[in-house]
Amino acid sequence: MKRRQLLHSGAIVLLLGSHQIARGAGIVAVRIWPAEDYSRVTIESDSALVATHKMIGSPPRLAVDIEGLDLNPSLRELVAKVRADDPNIAGIRVGQNAPRVVRLVVDLKQPTNPQVFTLAPVAAYKHRLVFDLYPQNPPDPLEALIAERMRELGRPSAPPMETALAHTTPPAPPGDMLGELIAKQIERANVISRRPDGPPARMPVPAPKPADTTVASRTPRPEPERPSTDRLIIIALDPGHGGEDPGAIGPNGTREKDIVLNVALKLRDRINNSVVGGNPMRAFLTRDGDFFVPLHTRVEKARRVGADLFVSIHADAFTRPEAKGASVYALSQGGASSAAARWLANNQNEADKIGGINVNAKDAHVQRALLDMSTTAQINDSLKLGSAMLREIGGVGRLHKRHVERAGFAVLKAPDIPSVLVETAFISNPEEEAKLRTEAYQNDLANALVAGIQKYFAANPPLARNRTV
Repeated sequence: MKRRQLLHSGAIVLLLGSHQIARGAGIVAVRIWPAEDYSRVTIESDSALVATHKMIGSPPRLAVDIEGLDLNPSLRELVAKVRADDPNIAGIRVGQNAPRVVRLVVDLKQPTNPQVFTLAPVAAYKHRLVFDLYPQNPPDPLEALIAERMRELGRPSAPPMETALAHTTPPAPPGDMLGELIAKQIERANVISRRPDGPPARMPVPAPKPADTTVASRTPRPEPERPSTDRLIIIALDPGHGGEDPGAIGPNGTREKDIVLNVALKLRDRINNSVVGGNPMRAFLTRDGDFFVPLHTRVEKARRVGADLFVSIHADAFTRPEAKGASVYALSQGGASSAAARWLANNQNEADKIGGINVNAKDAHVQRALLDMSTTAQINDSLKLGSAMLREIGGVGRLHKRHVERAGFAVLKAPDIPSVLVETAFISNPEEEAKLRTEAYQNDLANALVAGIQKYFAANPPLARNRTV
């Protein structure tokens, strides 16, 4: 009898496999999310993991010791998940550093500020251990916008400037930061265009001439020709969710984060080829790939580039599959305009829990303060923008509500930028899920949204700020 029990137990062991009988926490999944902003490594497990980490110098490496684990095949999967185009991670090595301690060594492509933290179970996720790898010298979105515009004009691009804008975000930007940076870049580009390669040669100094005592009429020296300039209009596009946060998932598995990124990229192309009142428009994306951006960071990014408008793009979901139609929302500082709007805002505001933010970050309380400074003027302008967009969307698809709804969405709380949230359709409705997946409907949406933006500016011209290039 005992022999049969032992044989039966052995068979179960063979069926389970070594990675399922490893002592300690069981690894559920490993994921890597590469992006210019930062690269994220996630280890998901069925119980909480305890880890210590340290940075190692040249070449830069992050060593992470995970306690209570034996090396197993799931952890080894991380090695193969590193992409060649990851801007931050060169490779990952994993080994048994000590009994019940697994060491991960992340080889880095550039100096990095790492954040290592844990996340409690939420939604479909179990316990997560997260490494966020932020480059010490992050790309400056202002520089990128200006360089792109100057290439269009056939003007030389000045070398990157050392600027605090790339590293800090003041709570209320004084004046027009983008305008000031553009002016500096143009001046530096002009100097470069006038200068031959290498340092200018020394010119011989002419001998002084005797003083001329006669009074002669002087011909005024011609002013140097100034380049024609336009007021650059910046539209911040915010594709919802991303990375660890898939957003709503349709009955056939369509993920909200994928659909809204596609729509945002199409809208970016249309904005970049549009002019309003003779002024060129330029789109800035809070994310241009599949990575997670915290809610407050989305707001900060828009303010950092001096955006004139903020458009957050989502795909609606509801508990009943028959709900359908597109919607546009503006911020409400009080109650929501409907029970459905309140339910949706509450769900969207949970994105940080699902996507995963480091609540121990030193500046979290400062960043959160940005979400409490919205003004009545901003909300009024947002309602005008939302109405213009809603009219255009109604021409390409069904509307859920024919007026702009209001609720307390965290991403709409930039105090100085008219901001709306567009729900493109109900991804929870099988019919609309299928429509959202089509190139035709995504193109129609992008066309409608850019038309709404143009009509808003036609009635509400952008402020005359020093943003010319």
